[in-house]
Amino acid sequence: MVLHASQLQDSLTILKSDSKPLFGKMTAQHMVEHLTITLKLSIGKIKYPTFTPSERALIAKNNLLFTELEMGKGMTPPNDTGELYPLKYPDLEKAKTAFLQAWDEYIAYYEKNEGASEVHPRFGHLNKDEWSRFHFKHFMHHFKQFGVWLSDAKG
Repeated sequence: MVLHASQLQDSLTILKSDSKPLFGKMTAQHMVEHLTITLKLSIGKIKYPTFTPSERALIAKNNLLFTELEMGKGMTPPNDTGELYPLKYPDLEKAKTAFLQAWDEYIAYYEKNEGASEVHPRFGHLNKDEWSRFHFKHFMHHFKQFGVWLSDAKG
């Protein structure tokens, strides 16, 4: 489960501002901004309070990160209000640029901080390997949402 910037770039190139989701209510730009937020969480640029995950969350973590299971289409982020968040960037292209920059920061962070772990809002602290597994499945889930997941990006 390894993602490369070129694979992400290829999927983002296919994604257009008028791309319609196959499920869910996010727009293409909302999805890219959502993925950017998770990258920032994974390197501590956005801080989530430390907590002890519930037994149920630990089972979900194990199932997601250490099995072949994919994310379900009905999953919602913790504290989801049901409303789409306001967009941060003026357009999809700027959101894509910010996403790729966040990806580069993520790679650099774990190259410099090998033993680091950062808090995931549902699963608690994740280390580099766990974040890598999470991002792979999370990106795959959302890129499939918009039909831009490339089969050769399976890692």
